[in-house]
Amino acid sequence: MSQARIYADVNVQRPKEYWDYEALTVQWGDQDDYEVVRKVGRGKYSEVFEGVNAVNSEKCIIKILKPVKKKKIKREIKILQNLCGGPNIIRLLDIVRDPQSKTPSLVFEYVNNTDFKVLYPTLTDYDIRYYIYELLKALDFCHSQGIMHRDVKPHNVMIDHEQRKLRLIDWGLAEFYHPNKEYNVRVASRYFKGPELLVDLQDYDYSLDMWSLGCMFAGMIFRKEPFFYGHDNYDQLVKIAKVLGTDELNSYLGKYSIMLDPHLEALVGRHSRKPWSKFVNSENQHLVSPEAVDFLDKLLRYDHQDRLTAREAMAHPYFYPVRQQEAQAGRHN
Repeated sequence: MSQARIYADVNVQRPKEYWDYEALTVQWGDQDDYEVVRKVGRGKYSEVFEGVNAVNSEKCIIKILKPVKKKKIKREIKILQNLCGGPNIIRLLDIVRDPQSKTPSLVFEYVNNTDFKVLYPTLTDYDIRYYIYELLKALDFCHSQGIMHRDVKPHNVMIDHEQRKLRLIDWGLAEFYHPNKEYNVRVASRYFKGPELLVDLQDYDYSLDMWSLGCMFAGMIFRKEPFFYGHDNYDQLVKIAKVLGTDELNSYLGKYSIMLDPHLEALVGRHSRKPWSKFVNSENQHLVSPEAVDFLDKLLRYDHQDRLTAREAMAHPYFYPVRQQEAQAGRHN
């Protein structure tokens, strides 16, 4: 069995009401308080709109949920309520439903996001350090509250670059961590799925989010989006093995007594580990410092227990300039 290296007992120590989302009684607000302005996105489970609060004229984001199990909606709401006010966590303002169709909607604070495909190519070395550090604050906080996000990817990280404000959104796949519990491996988006999901290791933990963060970070510093570009879940593991090597994969499988299905084993084949320097070119070299590579290397590890925790990651030398800046700003206030 595998257990989280940190925050393993958070939900053991909290009262059942904290994590027992199925027992949640939703307090519904009034749908007439909000007006839809324009569509800003859509996901598998929802349609997302920019809206306005008719009472105070403030902008908001309205997430209209598609028909999905009541239990899943309750989980998302409970998690958002538990995390409310945490650093860089999107703030849930209200929960409403249509009186006729009973379709529920979640109302969130507004973030003036720039699409990552447009924003990321313009970011400086310092910008990347700054935003990854801001994202780590959100991850350390949710992990410290006994919650894994399970869908970390650029689409779920809203950045208002003018205000230098970041928010981690879409808690629809997030789940409470209970030690030794076996979880569904059908979470996260393909390019950001950790090896544990791809080899069917079910007792994973918060460290899954750190792999996804590593994929996102690699994409940013190497300007290669997505960094691991698999065509399906099998091919996703192949793409990872071509970078991290198959010897390392096999020691990981051995440690946790995991057997790959023969079809996948044949596909994976044999590959030596590629040095990170292989991904450096004239377009990205200004973003790839020795500290950046060291940090990346400590995230993209097959063995989830070997990855940095969010808290450890924040202490990495890569973020020294950001911490220094923060300390200075703190002194001036």
